Amino acid sequence: MSDKVVTHWKGNLQFDSDNPSGKTLLMDTSQEHGGYNSGLRPKAMMLSSLAGCSGLDVVSILKKMKVPFSDFRIDTYGELTDEHPKYYHTVSVEYHFYGDGLDEDKIKKAVDLSIEKYCGVMEMFRRFAEVKTSIHYHNV
Repeated sequence: MSDKVVTHWKGNLQFDSDNPSGKTLLMDTSQEHGGYNSGLRPKAMMLSSLAGCSGLDVVSILKKMKVPFSDFRIDTYGELTDEHPKYYHTVSVEYHFYGDGLDEDKIKKAVDLSIEKYCGVMEMFRRFAEVKTSIHYHNV
């Protein structure tokens, strides 16, 4: 299986990029680096991809396990190297679950399955960064 993504220059430092789903997104950089700050930044999108990949896994697994929760959020932080080419050398992924009487054991199992077995983006990140994960339960 392979994917094709077409990224098209829109002028200045803006690029429009598609996705196999047919959706597009706009990429740009900050004004201090010559852009308009009008789109998503490429490196930060990698963090979004990591959270999205793992989040899809976790929600799918929890649905199969019939584990209720009222809200779920993933906070992802990346530390860049000081020298060029700058890349994330350390990444922290924080899973936040909200609900009444959360089943912490099953939630942990779902997160662990994503981290250790299913999330391909997580595996890609492990090839170049130290990845730290944590789970936070917010019983409301």
